[in-house]
Amino acid sequence: MNRFRLPNHLIIEEGILNDISVCMKDVFPDLKNAKTILVTTEHLKELFQSIIEEIQKDFPQSELCLIEAASYDNAVALAKYITMNDIKVVIGFGGGTVLDLAKFAAFVSKAKLISLPTALSNDSLASPVAVLGTEGKARKSFRCTIPDAIIVDIDIVKHTPERQLLAGIGDTVSKYTALYDWKLAGRKNGEPVDDFACMMSHMAFESILFNTAADLQDRDFIRRLTDALVMGGLAMEIAGNSRPSSGSEHLFCHALEEEYPEQLSIPHGIATAMGTYPACIFQDRDPAKVTKVIKQYGIPARPSENGVTEDFFVNAWQKAAGTRADRYTILNETDLSDARLKEIYARMEEDLCSR
Repeated sequence: MNRFRLPNHLIIEEGILNDISVCMKDVFPDLKNAKTILVTTEHLKELFQSIIEEIQKDFPQSELCLIEAASYDNAVALAKYITMNDIKVVIGFGGGTVLDLAKFAAFVSKAKLISLPTALSNDSLASPVAVLGTEGKARKSFRCTIPDAIIVDIDIVKHTPERQLLAGIGDTVSKYTALYDWKLAGRKNGEPVDDFACMMSHMAFESILFNTAADLQDRDFIRRLTDALVMGGLAMEIAGNSRPSSGSEHLFCHALEEEYPEQLSIPHGIATAMGTYPACIFQDRDPAKVTKVIKQYGIPARPSENGVTEDFFVNAWQKAAGTRADRYTILNETDLSDARLKEIYARMEEDLCSR
């Protein structure tokens, strides 16, 4: 049985970042006086200058670390700096790339980790996985820690660019096909499947599927999306791997990133939503539920909306399984011929056109 841990705090409120140490004093009574490093980017520092200053006032022994890229080398260098300087707390303030780097650095250095997401674009705010750049444009997933606390300031994330919020919805939608692939691997390869992790991931998907709020900046919707992304992250922690949230649709996303790093720049959650529709077809399932969510929120999941040509689409699906050769999915047993993939491409362009 996998041993897992949960965050000590999950707080979703307006203006909450001014009182982090107060909110957490029940578990970390002397947190305010701990040596702390606040990890963010130059862009976010300029955009949220007053908020960052308030956070630093709350942590008098804090210093600022501005990262340029979420690479493995940068994460290891940060971990070394944290260890050598006896820093006890890492605060990640930013989107997925910042949080992934902060998670891995905290994991290696054994420091406490506080996740302060500025966007809800994927489940990295709570997952035990860090996606970091390696050589060239390639990225790799590394097992790490989940945060000790996840604190979401509604006032910040509700002003996130709409495309990032749509990416967060897309990342949640992809759990629909990821769970099927995991259970398929259980039947065909005897891979362990954790029922509780499956339940958490399924709940995350259904919380978005059955949501009726139309306004992406609505307070209740921000809470719902945060809960969904956190549930997805915790499902991975319970499972001990990324299976509850990552299947054939994610392999398609990885293939797009690896095959077309210069031609395409698609948010992770948008790319996985794009991959979920075809994955349903490969799994002999009606993609109606996926289509419903894509159309309800206006997720730009048509390939052509993202610069994915028919040739790109066909090649990415044919290369997808090779991005994680050890992961059994529907791609191991479905027809990935040019003709079939071109037919699916045309079907997507038609079915997802009107919203």
